[in-house]
Amino acid sequence: MGFSLESTIALANGVQMPRFGLGTYKSNEGRQVYDAVTFALDAGYRSIDTASLYGNERSIGAALGASGVCREDVFLTSKVWNNEQGYDQTLAALDASLERLDTTYLDLYLVHWPIKRLLQPTWRAMEDALGQGKVRAIGVCNFMQHHLEALLEVAEVAPMLDQYELHPWLQQPSLRRFCKSNGIAVEAWAPLMRGRVGEVPELVGIADQHGVSPAQVSLRWLLQSDVVVIPKSVHAERIRANAGALDFLLSQAETAAIDSLDRGERLGRDPDDLAWNS
Repeated sequence: MGFSLESTIALANGVQMPRFGLGTYKSNEGRQVYDAVTFALDAGYRSIDTASLYGNERSIGAALGASGVCREDVFLTSKVWNNEQGYDQTLAALDASLERLDTTYLDLYLVHWPIKRLLQPTWRAMEDALGQGKVRAIGVCNFMQHHLEALLEVAEVAPMLDQYELHPWLQQPSLRRFCKSNGIAVEAWAPLMRGRVGEVPELVGIADQHGVSPAQVSLRWLLQSDVVVIPKSVHAERIRANAGALDFLLSQAETAAIDSLDRGERLGRDPDDLAWNS
């Protein structure tokens, strides 16, 4: 099962999305995120993930513009934040993100967290943005199965991707099966367990067998599970090293060993606690 930085998955509407990209959560606006995006593009990355919440879209747009890489060759994702949801607010938030990123369209636009009372108008805005060509694909973040079921009841266009916390300690296999059965691609945030992959003896052992890092093992496991990954880093050497996850293969026994590590342990917020009933 070979992968490269050019490897893609097909979203439900046929849009091709890179399997491997750069996450920019907590990458600061200004030189830090500008350099991170520059390092990534120089290393061959062609997918950049951001959000209005991150406050770094303007510097990402500047880095993309200065890179010399054609806009059409970069898959750019952003997200609408909780206080921007609702029909008119979502469309306004999208326009603001486009202005900050200095682009006329996004490749993927996501609802950042599920909010029950705003679900229908927010999603209608997402569908209209898709129809207007301002975005090439639409999806969600942090939606569990009951959130997706509620959305599918009111959606004319189903979400094409769900980005949620996914790593060896939080695997949520039933959610992954639900997404697969409904044609929803899965993307992992915190794929490196917020830096804690080195605390997992099984990952360390497998990494030693391959001469790689525990971070690369976690990323490779997700890739072989048909999950899109967007590891975050602001360091050139780590950005290059993360892409080394594309260069080796885990055996069935090794993937089974990682599958057995699931503890149902969140490192981030529970979606129901953060926003669903707000």
